[in-house]
Amino acid sequence: MHIREILNSNRISFSFEFFPPKTEKGSEQLYENIRTLAELKPAYVSVTYGAGGSTRNLTHDLVMKIQRETGITVVSHLTCVGSTMDEIHSILEKYQRCGIENIMALRGDPPAGAERFVPAEGGFAFAGELVGYIKKHFPGMGIGVAGYPEGHPETPNRITEMDNLKRKVDAGADYICTQLFFENRDFYDFCERCEIAGIRVPVIAGIMPVTSIKGMNRMAELALGTRFPAKLQRALSRADNDSYVEKVGTHWATQQVLDLIDNGVKGVHFYTLNQSKATRE
Repeated sequence: MHIREILNSNRISFSFEFFPPKTEKGSEQLYENIRTLAELKPAYVSVTYGAGGSTRNLTHDLVMKIQRETGITVVSHLTCVGSTMDEIHSILEKYQRCGIENIMALRGDPPAGAERFVPAEGGFAFAGELVGYIKKHFPGMGIGVAGYPEGHPETPNRITEMDNLKRKVDAGADYICTQLFFENRDFYDFCERCEIAGIRVPVIAGIMPVTSIKGMNRMAELALGTRFPAKLQRALSRADNDSYVEKVGTHWATQQVLDLIDNGVKGVHFYTLNQSKATRE
């Protein structure tokens, strides 16, 4: 199903994100979790690239398998990292032949060891260029782009940040899916700034339950700029075991989602980390 049809319905969309596993055991575990989460009838699921485009082929394989074996609508991530225009065109043609209708178009993070993003020769420098290319050559594709409620880590000027986002939307994006956040006020402020900038496409809220202190610390390192509210940190500081940490994280995420629903959010996208327990709860 085209993402536009999903988001134009009168229902709030709930969706899940997975990443391609690197081992056979990881694949088996992921498919069990996908099967479990499929019982919740998600509006769609998305599949990421690894950092620096490192799991591109695994992403393609996973997207095809979910599409073939579950019938769930799949949104495949597609980045500019390490890919020429011709390579990206070939990927999109393959998806189109296989009935994949939706793409999350991203610039992508630099490969491991690289300090900054450098476009491939004959490739795209910005996500907006990728969006425009998809819109021109594959007009039937649904296109999502990323938003940053807490601010883009590479763009401290938030006016410039919104100008960049507006360019992506004007190039043909159908919706915005945000990075994870733990303070809903950041999301509402982001939505208001989108409105001021003239951005009218739906904004989907990205939510990730905290399931471990180690995971939270890793999240803080990877998602630069992620803010953990003092109230959440205080609750987690009282945890004396992993089970309690997970309960705190699940409760916090649940309250976030309830508040988002009360305030008319169009959709909630759960970053599952390939697990099902916290998201199901």
